[in-house]
Amino acid sequence: MADKTAARTRAETHFSASEARDALVKTELAKERIAFDDRTVKLRALRKARDEAEATEKARLAALAPPKAAKKPVKPRVKKTVV
Repeated sequence: MADKTAARTRAETHFSASEARDALVKTELAKERIAFDDRTVKLRALRKARDEAEATEKARLAALAPPKAAKKPVKPRVKKTVV
């Protein structure tokens, strides 16, 4: 009888240790996922701000530039027939 309880106790100890490691790994993965998501949100916000700044600068430069002259219409080419 004592052997069965000792074996059961050892088995439960191993299983509980395994479950504790699994729980620790899951919490670490969850923390890493949250950190990655936070970094992604931050980078998207920075990219959006950069794009807006570039668009504003491009619009400002376009307003300062003189207007472009209209292009002359291109005459269609006529093929000469060789006789």
